[in-house]
Amino acid sequence: KVPAWRPLVAGIVNATPDSFSDGGRFLTPDAGIAHALQLLEEGADFLDLGGESTRPGAAEVAAAEEWRRVEPILRGVLERRPETVFSIDTRHAETARLALAAGAAIVNDVSGLAFDPEMAAAAANAKAGLILMHSTAAPEAMQQKEYLTGDDPTAAVAAFLDRQLALALAVGVKREAVMLDVGIGFGKTRAGNYELLRRAE
Repeated sequence: KVPAWRPLVAGIVNATPDSFSDGGRFLTPDAGIAHALQLLEEGADFLDLGGESTRPGAAEVAAAEEWRRVEPILRGVLERRPETVFSIDTRHAETARLALAAGAAIVNDVSGLAFDPEMAAAAANAKAGLILMHSTAAPEAMQQKEYLTGDDPTAAVAAFLDRQLALALAVGVKREAVMLDVGIGFGKTRAGNYELLRRAE
């Protein structure tokens, strides 16, 4: 029997010059919009749009530059496909607020609220979804030896996500609006990544 639920597919739109897989390919608004629309045609359930690379070693991008990169893509897709569900991939509360006001529905914070103390309130005030991810440090440093978790980081990751979830709930984010992300590749060893996958439940 087919279950009533199914996994949802996120289409990734990187409006960045330096993302590890496709940096620079969709940097112009027209290219980003075309890519986003293609992902929707191919079956993406929602789009995750980001203007700051979080690959290992990537430098922080100012919120104003991040918004400059993503705004025309967000608005351009919503003009053509207003039913599109967007998550905004950002560590900056200001970028999140602007994107939510422009029509995004979810905030995807790879710092799990550790970078910007205003992020949880930004999501709560907009009644937005919130994705909390575990990472050990900023992308600039997270794969340096001193920041890597051990070969079984499950307990540490779970404890971090419990704490950050409590912070979000305390400012009004609804529990059913939160997704938790163990952060594969973010401050993890190869063995640690596999252990988190093995113990995902």
